[in-house]
Amino acid sequence: MAVIEGPLSKWTNVMKGWQYRWFVLDESSGILSYFTSKEKMMRGARRGCVRLKGAVIGIDDEDDSTFTITVDQKTFHFQARDADEREKWIQGLENTILRHSHSIKKQETKSVPTAADFDRKLAETDAYLQLLIGQVQTLDTRIEACEDVSAKEKYSVLKVTAEAMIEAIKHAIVMLQIAKVGSPENKKKESLKGPVMNGTMHEAVLTSDENSSSIAVPETSYSSSEDEDFFDAEDFKSTPKTSPEKSTSSSLMTTPSPDGEEEKRDPPQIIASEDDYFDELYDDRDTEELGSLEKHGSIIAHLLSQVRIGMDLTKVVLPTFILERRSLLEMYADFFAHPDLFIKIPDMDTPAERMIQLVRWYMSAFHAGRNSDVAKKPYNPILGETFCCHWNMPDWPKTTDLADDGPVPWSTKENLAFIAEQVSHHPPISAFYAEHYNKRISLDGYIWTKSKFLGLSIGVHMIGKAVVSLIDHDEEYVITFPNGYGRSILTVPWVELGGKITITCAKTGFSANVDFHTKPFYGGKKHQITGHIYSPTDKKNAIVTIDGEWNGIMYAKYSSGRNEAFVDTKKMAIVKKRVKPLDTQSEFESRKLWEQVTRNLKQKNVEVATEFKHKLEHRQRTEAKERKEKGLKWETKQFHEVGEHWVYDRPLMKRLGKGTPTRTPTDSL
Repeated sequence: MAVIEGPLSKWTNVMKGWQYRWFVLDESSGILSYFTSKEKMMRGARRGCVRLKGAVIGIDDEDDSTFTITVDQKTFHFQARDADEREKWIQGLENTILRHSHSIKKQETKSVPTAADFDRKLAETDAYLQLLIGQVQTLDTRIEACEDVSAKEKYSVLKVTAEAMIEAIKHAIVMLQIAKVGSPENKKKESLKGPVMNGTMHEAVLTSDENSSSIAVPETSYSSSEDEDFFDAEDFKSTPKTSPEKSTSSSLMTTPSPDGEEEKRDPPQIIASEDDYFDELYDDRDTEELGSLEKHGSIIAHLLSQVRIGMDLTKVVLPTFILERRSLLEMYADFFAHPDLFIKIPDMDTPAERMIQLVRWYMSAFHAGRNSDVAKKPYNPILGETFCCHWNMPDWPKTTDLADDGPVPWSTKENLAFIAEQVSHHPPISAFYAEHYNKRISLDGYIWTKSKFLGLSIGVHMIGKAVVSLIDHDEEYVITFPNGYGRSILTVPWVELGGKITITCAKTGFSANVDFHTKPFYGGKKHQITGHIYSPTDKKNAIVTIDGEWNGIMYAKYSSGRNEAFVDTKKMAIVKKRVKPLDTQSEFESRKLWEQVTRNLKQKNVEVATEFKHKLEHRQRTEAKERKEKGLKWETKQFHEVGEHWVYDRPLMKRLGKGTPTRTPTDSL
């Protein structure tokens, strides 16, 4: 059997650095031995050895000389002189590992695990992987806060080891997943399912910004294909590689969450006024079943070759049929699906009641953003794109008095008006504003999202805030946003929210926080929240405690002992937003801008939709290039930047002569 020997550097915890060693790989014994020098090797003075049976090789995509060996829960770090030398060692190591790990198969029982067993274990492994990732993040925080140099070095060594373990786990999961995709059982299932989408598979890119990216899910990003939501089918005619080039891919799963599919919910009632016009593209609720992405197993290996834990989603490709047929700007309007709750806030008599009502409205705002149980991805807004709408209720006062100096000139002073604009492309920032003229209430907000691949999920970090202004009370409430997660992204994707949001009022001192709990792998329920509202005099004992489901029923318990159903999204009717007919919209209004894409997606003309989308993206890139060559800066239409924030140019407070909403550095997130 072959023997490979030569110098490598090995990371040692004792010296906390790279140390020269002479290594000898004996394929027949499956042992990698190392010596402090070649002379010591000649004398047989071995320093140590690594048994390679069951080991996993990992490589780093950040450089071309280092690699790791993980075995028996230990990770060893090595550094070769160059890429060619590393490749020589890796080939020898992999051959040795394959040979000596083969005996493990002979020890297995004759009972063959089922696909369900495989998926369950894979999900369990991913759950442990996420725990490990969380622990590494905690360790990062501790390293930053540590002032003791010696302790900081020890923590850093632990971090390096943990990160290597993460890479090893990811590598193992990826290889198992690829093996499943190519298994005879899986291929047999594929052949029985028949053609899908008229036999054509087009792709949609999840784009991002900087080091991450937007729900279902993410948005925005910036490379040469930064705005692409579609790839031509020709881009993927070549057969995907059967294994990733590097061991930095992450765990992906092709089965639903451990406790089964998402609970089916009846669509909520929609309230519409008698004078509403009918728009065939948008007025029907999208009840089309997404189905399982398992039937598209041919692209799974391609996806696996692209992603790794924590990476941005610039190049991550998902099937076109998960696209939601509307822009992200329109999706933000769903914060006001229950406008009656919002405009009721200034009617409350006391600061405590106003805070409670504001929390009630905000907790009603999330369920309406999803038209179905599955997660779908809205269009990435084009720079300069706008969306305008307003709401009116059958029992609201009627008036012909237009608020023509406001964000929606055709709405009246008894309508709740909304406008959104894509104000930035690097990073991707959406600004939005809403007001009810006669109630003297407004909301000014902005969001940009950073999405990361987390294994079986996509995590969407919502950066930004909103400020609710009650003009007659001279009160401002600063609101933050929860994070979003697209789960089971290769089967039937579904959305859950996670993280903590806060609501504060500097003038009254009242505050609230709500925790959106992600479902634990074992036990627990989906979509759970717990919230607390505090008075300015007691920040420990809440005046109201809230719990339940953000897309179901939430209950409130008051310090007085009273209990109530705080928000019941199952019984609350969604008020239909009113948008101008397409033939009266301007070129850059969302529905007009995306009309042909939306129409052809609805008719399943994916190729035509892709063509129209490419035209929009090409025009945007061309215009950006021309501005750069001429040294011009993009001029926004309705919003402007104040410090790190984006605000509406003509807020109600300013038009009423009450000044402008305050923005302080402490508001920054």
